[in-house]
Amino acid sequence: MSVYALLLVIAAAVLHAAWNLITKQVNGKLPFFWLVSVASSVVCLPFFFVQAAHEQLNWTLPVMGLALVSAILHLLYFVLLQTGYRKADLSVVYPVARGAGPLFSVAGAMLLFSERPGLLALTGVCLIIAGVIVMTGLKVTKNARIVAGLQYGLLTGLFIAAYTLWDRTAVVDYHVSPLFITFASMLLPLVPLIPVMARKREEVKREIIQHWKQIIAVAVFQPVSYLLVLIALKTTPVSYVAPARELSIVVGVFFGANLLKEDDARKRIIAAIVILAGIVLLALG
Repeated sequence: MSVYALLLVIAAAVLHAAWNLITKQVNGKLPFFWLVSVASSVVCLPFFFVQAAHEQLNWTLPVMGLALVSAILHLLYFVLLQTGYRKADLSVVYPVARGAGPLFSVAGAMLLFSERPGLLALTGVCLIIAGVIVMTGLKVTKNARIVAGLQYGLLTGLFIAAYTLWDRTAVVDYHVSPLFITFASMLLPLVPLIPVMARKREEVKREIIQHWKQIIAVAVFQPVSYLLVLIALKTTPVSYVAPARELSIVVGVFFGANLLKEDDARKRIIAAIVILAGIVLLALG
């Protein structure tokens, strides 16, 4: 991985951990996500127009289909993540999701794109699994919040891999603009949710009054974080970018342990470091 791509991914990781902390703090539900999508679309729109004015954008049906599916995958990912945060701790859901994401992504890259990670990568897989076990404990049934964190973390990780592989195909094989994919993932979920938000208008108003600052912060951090990842994917294989972006795990666990004062901080930080070590080996392998 080049220094340029690595810097992009590191910046994306910090921004990603930051917006996850914010959404956990506000206990964001569907109206919060919808408002974030509205604000993100407004933020992205002028940049999209600038690019459209300087470049010939591809508006074919396959491109529009790729953007639509990407938006659906991102919507499902975000809803699952927020549900997990309501039912479990940030320092469990976040590292499990971000650890499972590169596992599934690398497996998918091997199957779909013939990428061939080496022995180091396989060792990294084992370390990630070990970190998840340390994170949750062997007797997971003793703690319902840990069980919920594991379940939602793994399911969220599956959707992380799904949108990563799908969007890689869009930007590399079909040469779709990363900004267009990012903009579509923010804009397209707005339309089908309009009737739902009309019924929840009081909740929407309450979210605006109580959390307008957090909505704006997430609306900026979320798309910029993913845009940086997509730019890195244009020059770097998925099996390098997907693991490297999970540097955010340690940041996320640090936030959960120190800012949210969640339990078992020491064990979770150790587990996050083990997961991070596995991710580093995945990237090197």
